[in-house]
Amino acid sequence: MKQEMVLVLDFGGQYNQLIARRVRECGVYCEVKPSTIRLDELRAADPKGIIFTGGPNSVYDEESPRCSREIFDLGIPILGICYGSQLMAYMLGGQVKTAPVSEYGRTKVHVETEDKLFAGVSSDTVCWMSHTDYIAEVPKGFGITASTPVCPAAAISCPQRRLYATQFHPEVMHTKQGERMLRNFVYEICGCAGDWKMDSFVEAAIQSLRDKIGEGKVLCALSGGVDSSVAAVLLSKAVGKQLTCVFVDHGLLRKNEGDEVESVFGPDGPYELNFIRVDAAERYYERLRGVTEPEEKRKIIGEEFIRIFEEEARRIGAVDFLVQGTIYPDVIESGLGQSAVIKSHHNVGGLPSVVDFREIIEPLRMLFKDEVRKAGLELGIPAYLVYRQPFPGPGLGVRIVGEITEEKVRIVQEADAIYREEIAKAGLDQDLGQYFAALTNMRSVGVMGDFRTYDYAVALRAVNTSDFMTAEAAQLPWEVLMHVSNRIVNEVKGVNRVLYDCTGKPPGTIEFE
Repeated sequence: MKQEMVLVLDFGGQYNQLIARRVRECGVYCEVKPSTIRLDELRAADPKGIIFTGGPNSVYDEESPRCSREIFDLGIPILGICYGSQLMAYMLGGQVKTAPVSEYGRTKVHVETEDKLFAGVSSDTVCWMSHTDYIAEVPKGFGITASTPVCPAAAISCPQRRLYATQFHPEVMHTKQGERMLRNFVYEICGCAGDWKMDSFVEAAIQSLRDKIGEGKVLCALSGGVDSSVAAVLLSKAVGKQLTCVFVDHGLLRKNEGDEVESVFGPDGPYELNFIRVDAAERYYERLRGVTEPEEKRKIIGEEFIRIFEEEARRIGAVDFLVQGTIYPDVIESGLGQSAVIKSHHNVGGLPSVVDFREIIEPLRMLFKDEVRKAGLELGIPAYLVYRQPFPGPGLGVRIVGEITEEKVRIVQEADAIYREEIAKAGLDQDLGQYFAALTNMRSVGVMGDFRTYDYAVALRAVNTSDFMTAEAAQLPWEVLMHVSNRIVNEVKGVNRVLYDCTGKPPGTIEFE
């Protein structure tokens, strides 16, 4: 049975990923496509509905992004958001002008609850505004369905053609009843049944992989992180011993992490795959000796991983397919439609030139992070791996300020283990976006057991974030911080001081280097 889908057309808005996520959270599959999508491609996708994103441009500027005028005549329900609402109005004969008063942030909006988009929504609700232009004159056949004191057409609709538009952003959490509005659109207006379920995705993905791979050999670079772990197990379920996973333990993992990964994926684990663990700690420590510049450390760690992977790939022999743990944000952030390129996606840099394979397999490329975790649970991966904290590719190398040594790695591993243990005991682990201990390059005088010490300071970090693009320092209970501090100073040799990082992102970053 073909899966129903809603398409998001990207006009350069910063929330394009978020719109797709919110629709999927409603149980309806959703993809982001460029606003320049051809009509034949759009018809072939057969979407149940279309959503226009916001964007930074003014619709009356000649260079502003557009879509085909014919899209409005396809009979497919459309929801325009912010720039998308103005574009709909402008292209259908309305007028868009610079607003006398711009609106930004939380705004009280009066909505007409008899409109299908606002069924079940309070007549006066709080929405997130971000605009300098406004719809000055609505197109023929449209009515105004929401307003604010300075924005008379905060929402418009033409129910006969199933065209709806909001000047505000229903996808962001600041719009209090935005989820209800999006559910109304996909279910009441588009007529979706809600068939996007993770169990059906996993089942279909396994069968698809079997069909694609046949008798071929598959190679996967397994980091132990959520994405690569889920990809590896999915392939294992599909092709078993045809899969080889290479796990490079660079000595910069968290305490006991290498053994935990091996216990799940190694020969004594529950999965049928060829698992190779490369213990490369000494090799990494040697390459990193005397290096203090953060970017140089990152490059050394990444390059050495590629060299080791090359060596193991040659030992394995001819490989038909290479597995990457690409997820949907990687695809979108590589540049899509009018959106800016946030980062160039290349999960396993340099491999195509040295490994002989027919094709790259990215079984998770259409999933968001939370969906990857759900798929992992569906596949039977232990919850402690599925919900593990995000961990950077260079590992503790970016949580040790200055030169990396074996002794410093031991210190930060022990301190971090204590911190994570106490956060979990306090029941705070599920509420935090990310938390970890880092080792500063600062040493200071202390007194322990009537003796003078001159040891390192450990910094604790905990942030609240939904997207990891911005973050706020978490306000942890003082008693938890004090207990963690006491344990680290008492139990970790080489530490006599513990600090808590209160910096947000921006101006800081989540990691230290």
